[in-house]
Amino acid sequence: MAEAGPAATPAAAVEVLVVDDSSFNRLLLKRRLAELGYETVTMVTNGREALAAMQARAFDVVLLDLEMPELDGIGVLEHMRASGKPEPPVIVISALSDLSGVVRCIELGAEDYLPKSFDPPLLRARLSAILEKKRLRDLAAERLAALEAELESARQAQLSLVPHDFAGIGCGRLSLHAVMVPARQVGGDLYDALRLDDRRLLFAIGDVSGKGAPAALTMARTLGLMRAAARRLAAAEPGLPDPGVILALTNDDLAMENDSQTFVTGILGFVDAATGEVRMASAGHDPVALLAPGAPPRLLQPGQRRPALGVMEGLVFPSDRLTLAPGEGLLLYTDGVTEAEDRAQRFYTRERLIAQLEGQGGAAPEAIIARVIADLDAFAQGAPQADDITALALRYAG
Repeated sequence: MAEAGPAATPAAAVEVLVVDDSSFNRLLLKRRLAELGYETVTMVTNGREALAAMQARAFDVVLLDLEMPELDGIGVLEHMRASGKPEPPVIVISALSDLSGVVRCIELGAEDYLPKSFDPPLLRARLSAILEKKRLRDLAAERLAALEAELESARQAQLSLVPHDFAGIGCGRLSLHAVMVPARQVGGDLYDALRLDDRRLLFAIGDVSGKGAPAALTMARTLGLMRAAARRLAAAEPGLPDPGVILALTNDDLAMENDSQTFVTGILGFVDAATGEVRMASAGHDPVALLAPGAPPRLLQPGQRRPALGVMEGLVFPSDRLTLAPGEGLLLYTDGVTEAEDRAQRFYTRERLIAQLEGQGGAAPEAIIARVIADLDAFAQGAPQADDITALALRYAG
């Protein structure tokens, strides 16, 4: 059964505010409103009183005189717009000779206008139309609030899927930290860090095409597939598992009946906490940054760049090896970092990211992440976040 929206408010319960400096007009309007069943009527004599009344209580509709000696109708509407708060709908009261003023009031947000003849059928029609529009707006606002609450709940559920206890995950000489900031309530980025045993640690980052709930569902599915495959391979062999095999298994599952054409770029790797040995594989993702004490940051381009996950079944993902020296670390990130936009829609760029990583060789992963996020905020200058932002850093102490 469909959920019923709020019913129209009975006329007797409608809160009406009449703003007019003419006592004759106020009394005539009150009589006309009473004839139509509108019994709850508040009357004030000027715009300042009207603003004070609206601040003190909620009204369903305002009948606002255009010409008043102290803060006219245009001034009232300007104050209402500047407040930035939801305000009641306004019907402007005006003589037919002042249509230019009526037009200005409508530009400022007035819903309609009423000639000063106060013709009862016209008054009834104006009020009925305005109150119905208000009812529908209130219903839309109510449903939007419910949807936002559901999305916030989904966001919290999504964030709970990725690890947060980085001190507990780190093992031996390895330390790590990560952050994920969805552009909407739920997003499509992912990261993972999974301790397989006393020596071996899985790390991963990914970016699902698209935004919102569909991307978030693919993100959760990808995390589950990677973890399950990693545990199976780790149990079957003592060394570092081949991350390319895990990406291939994940890809085949995601590509099967992928009618939504949702793809995932990502990097998956394993690191040996005792030796610093790393084995990584990439699926169309941005290159990893290597941070070494006393050396400039360097991007590690994969030997063979492969497509994103989910494009088609049967893809092979080669893996690369390296060994971290004491103090060296890695930074993984999504394109939400390098393609973050400022108010002029300019990109943050990979070059700026590398510049921020200068001198960070040997720094703690949490400090590296904090430095990047702070610079992103400074760069954006309050511009809306266009994409999910995710970064993961790890360091081998040696």
